[in-house]
Amino acid sequence: MNIGDLVVRRSYGGDIAFRVEDLRRDEAVIKGTEFRLLADSPLDDLVRVPYAPVSEKTEKANIRANESLSLLKRHRQEQTQRNQATLSGSGEWGTAEPAYFEVPGKVLHLDGDPNYLKKSLSLYEQLRVPAEGHYVNEAGMADALYRLLPRVRPDIVVITGHDGVLKHRQNHDLYSLNSYKNSQNFVRAIQVARQFERHYDQMTIIAGACQSHFEALLQAGANFASSPGRILIHALDPVYVAAKASFTSVRDTINMTDVLHNTISGTQGVGGIETRGSYRIGLPRLNDLTKLKVTPSAI
Repeated sequence: MNIGDLVVRRSYGGDIAFRVEDLRRDEAVIKGTEFRLLADSPLDDLVRVPYAPVSEKTEKANIRANESLSLLKRHRQEQTQRNQATLSGSGEWGTAEPAYFEVPGKVLHLDGDPNYLKKSLSLYEQLRVPAEGHYVNEAGMADALYRLLPRVRPDIVVITGHDGVLKHRQNHDLYSLNSYKNSQNFVRAIQVARQFERHYDQMTIIAGACQSHFEALLQAGANFASSPGRILIHALDPVYVAAKASFTSVRDTINMTDVLHNTISGTQGVGGIETRGSYRIGLPRLNDLTKLKVTPSAI
């Protein structure tokens, strides 16, 4: 067994694929390839596989991911049609190109997993969401935000990585932050972000990972968090919520039922509070300055 190997767990029926992150005597630290899960496992429980198996759980997640992406794209098309209809009434429409320009909400995404961060940034780009991403260990996220927020000044902050209920804690007291691997680190990061911007509608915070302490994250100041049912969440769930926030108009609140039911993990994976969107349109359409003929007037 080597670091980087793709493996499944015998004891769980090979339902989720993992990458070996670290080796410790007779145990391995493993990270989910599709779910934001960090775990340890005895080496004799791991089976090396040449490719990620498509289990029923993974297949359902992939179907949901495709559905969620399709819904986001449909939302964008409908939004464009609404903008067109609104501007046509004011005489601003009538050309082949949109008569307006768009200012979607800007995302600052901190992720405790470099592979998930890469996937997330790729999806932001595909959805045309302006985003800046940083790979930061969960324990360092509060300090990272303290440095990054004044420079980036995002509309939306995503704080995610790996989490989980610690199996060695007796009775698994789900009310205690000490029962979770990284929820207390997420709480500290949220608190730093809320000290920077206290208004929930000026900066939307999306926080948490698999089995995170949902209630503590909301109490610390998150608008959306995982995981109400302490379940595994899909790697791209935070991206879906961030994209919805980025392209929901500042005049509207994010459709809670729509966003939560259409995340890959569903309402037991992600929850939140009523929040305004960050998307704006501007007039007139931005010009191509390389084609603009201007007579200089300054000395």
